Amino acid sequence: MSNTVKSAKTGAQEIKRLSFKTDSGAGHRARIGLLVLESDQTMEAEMRDMVRLAGIAFYHARLANDTVVTTETLGKMEAELPLAAGLLPQYLGLESIGYGCTSGTTIIGEQRVSEIIEHAHPGVPSSNPLSAAKAALAELGVRRLGLVTPYTPDVTQAMQYRFADAGIEVPVIGSFYEHDDTVVGRVTPQTILDAALTVGRSADVDGVFISCTSLRAAGIIERAELALGKPVTASNHALAWHLLRLAGIEDTVDGYGQLFQRQLSQHAEQHS
Repeated sequence: MSNTVKSAKTGAQEIKRLSFKTDSGAGHRARIGLLVLESDQTMEAEMRDMVRLAGIAFYHARLANDTVVTTETLGKMEAELPLAAGLLPQYLGLESIGYGCTSGTTIIGEQRVSEIIEHAHPGVPSSNPLSAAKAALAELGVRRLGLVTPYTPDVTQAMQYRFADAGIEVPVIGSFYEHDDTVVGRVTPQTILDAALTVGRSADVDGVFISCTSLRAAGIIERAELALGKPVTASNHALAWHLLRLAGIEDTVDGYGQLFQRQLSQHAEQHS
């Protein structure tokens, strides 16, 4: 059989059939799915910066959401989650999947978020920033938490209750009181660092969590820990670590604080 195909149009160039080989493609060690909010300006960039590991690939689907963050608008994302999860094809062979909204998980509920992702991707472990934070704080031994959020008080208080339900006391809280997610994505890293230090210096806390995937917090984690002498984590930071560990990737990553030097212990799994 000829390896060339002649065009029906006289004088057209022949197209030579070329042979090719395949391998396992991008993400041969692990493929990780991310459900990213339509309004999020930060998550994808921070994931790329933190996880510079050969053979690890992230696959993103955008999730419709309202830029104004209230308990009502956050609750509406429950209907959007199945649509976004379905955009990640099963043939990718994902090893873990993350829903990228801390406040959304707080209002919808961790179990409900997990159920929706499980329905779209049976058997694939999933996480979200709230579950990831609980697992990270358990791994780091934090029981009295300093919490930094950008949210209005009702959303922040709901998050405080979620941590309390997991046995994590939250005696010190600071917030930017900003409801517009497009603004939150432009809060400067220095502002976030200052907030973490303000909350974390209290003798009443033994660690800090910076909430919201839109906040550019990953790059200030190590500096905050060095200044405070206490563990610090944040939404994208904890989620990246948790998704790697759920996917079976135990590599350590330098430059992002204590958490990325830790494996996922059985104790932490019980809090995820």
